[in-house]
Amino acid sequence: MNRSTGRHFLQIPGPTNVPLPVLAAIAQPTVDHRGPGFPSLTFEVLEGMAAVFKTSAAIVIYPASGTGAWEAALVNSLSPGDTVLMVETGHFASLWRKMATRLGLKVEFLDGDWRRGANASEIETRLVEDHAQKIKAVAIVHNETSTGAVSNVASVRRALDAAKHPALLMVDTISSLGSIDYRHDEWGVDVTVGGSQKGLMLPPGLSFNAISQKARLAARSARLPRVFWDWEDMIAANLTGYFPSTPATNMLQGLKVALNLLQEETLPVVFARHERAAEATRQCVRHWGLEILCSDPAHYSSSLTAVLMPDGQSADALRSMILQRSSVSLGNGLGKLADRVFRIGHLGDFNDASLLGSLAAIEAGLLTSEIAIKSGGVEKAIASLVSSGHLQIAAE
Repeated sequence: MNRSTGRHFLQIPGPTNVPLPVLAAIAQPTVDHRGPGFPSLTFEVLEGMAAVFKTSAAIVIYPASGTGAWEAALVNSLSPGDTVLMVETGHFASLWRKMATRLGLKVEFLDGDWRRGANASEIETRLVEDHAQKIKAVAIVHNETSTGAVSNVASVRRALDAAKHPALLMVDTISSLGSIDYRHDEWGVDVTVGGSQKGLMLPPGLSFNAISQKARLAARSARLPRVFWDWEDMIAANLTGYFPSTPATNMLQGLKVALNLLQEETLPVVFARHERAAEATRQCVRHWGLEILCSDPAHYSSSLTAVLMPDGQSADALRSMILQRSSVSLGNGLGKLADRVFRIGHLGDFNDASLLGSLAAIEAGLLTSEIAIKSGGVEKAIASLVSSGHLQIAAE
């Protein structure tokens, strides 16, 4: 095999690049998770995650992918046959629906076109119609990783309040937490789902629930079976600084450092960095003459941009060629978007130089593939970054 020179550009929407200090922390010797020194690590990461979720509510950490945290949210708070209202915003909303159905829940799925976030007005209308209040939860995806569209969580909360409906509000933040502003308490969310491998700058392997008191009360009468996922077992053990089963000790060591990096940069600066990169990417894509999948600018994601290919062109062939020639990995289209879009991740540990290098490789790939675009998109991205007053091309 030919050796690939230079660094690899991982520009998928997760897993994202892991900073060297985080990798070094994960590589430290494994600690005794029952030893006297472990509680300080537990308390520190729980406090750090509370700051990221912007909550004073209970937080639990599972040694699992985000899918595990999805399941935990459902099985802790609901009973067989309960109705959950979900919104078809993309591939991951559809997967959450599939999970709920397999768990024995009844799902009402509000149709969507995969090009925008959840429509709060449609949610409110359905809740107003639910006179018997059979809907026990509303579950939405904050940032739909398959489409690059964000749902306005605050507006969904207002929809529940306007309808005077007691349903729990559940939100998936797997590709937004640590990248896009999120406020668990202020927005009245009952269960927030998160994962380690995106904005938190860790490998896959940790997932999170932030849990309101209302959700904990609902869990007392919820009858879906749960053992490993049980919130109260986790919360009770965490109060002592320990876990009810073996935690992912080395990942927790990495999480501690990742949270310190976010705190050092500060969350407002982190969010602004992501939005600058997102806007520069959109300016570049528009100049090329390609279409951004998210059709509503109010729903644009700061974490990623999904780009529609022209009719008759293969997104997967383009991605493969760019990877082979430039060692740049781009996200593929998922579900009904397979081979129709490529996704540019701009989240986690990145800077302007890594973004511009990736956009240059994509532009070169488009031109090499003889796809009809207008060259010069990278210059538009540079101009966008310069106009923001924050162009930061850091040396290695």
